[in-house]
Amino acid sequence: MAGPDLAFWQQRFEAGQTPWDRGGVNPQLLAWLDAGALEPCRILVPGCGSGHEVLELARRGFDVVALDFAPAAVQRVHEGLAGLGEAGARASAVCADALQWQPDAPFDAVYEQTCLCSIYPDHWVRYAQQLHDWLKPGGRLFALFVQVLRPGAAEGFIQGPPYHCDIHGMRALLDADRWQWPKPRYPRVEQPSGAAELAVVLQRR
Repeated sequence: MAGPDLAFWQQRFEAGQTPWDRGGVNPQLLAWLDAGALEPCRILVPGCGSGHEVLELARRGFDVVALDFAPAAVQRVHEGLAGLGEAGARASAVCADALQWQPDAPFDAVYEQTCLCSIYPDHWVRYAQQLHDWLKPGGRLFALFVQVLRPGAAEGFIQGPPYHCDIHGMRALLDADRWQWPKPRYPRVEQPSGAAELAVVLQRR
């Protein structure tokens, strides 16, 4: 499979080389929660990493499933959930390949922050199918599309991770036949690394 493999991600979590990690909850997730745009439900967090968002969702009463490729990331989430007591019991963390994993039942919502941009673009069509399959009809995808256009893009190079999620490409990938898109403008969230994210809530048709 093209792109970063399991050893790549495991080594980074073991070494603490996770520059994409804010060290806390993404402010856009907090904005969605505080505005009531996202209320307690059954939610999946693919590419959960250290699990800051997973813990916040569990604290707020969500039934959360966290998913990550790297055992070291899943272990971090397990440790964090153990410290939440009863709230942590509402969440679980699964170590699996997001391109293959299937849940026992579909979800009401998916929080997509770092999974898509960590997958080599050759596999995005497969991942888009997974996102669709994971959700119930009418379920919502709370997506943060990473904006990190690199110089080599002008010559056609695929550089990352994270891989640039051009909004036009996202509309083609998550097409209007299967997803309901809101009208722009979309909130822009700055990252400490210098990249940014466009925040979009899509509904599965």
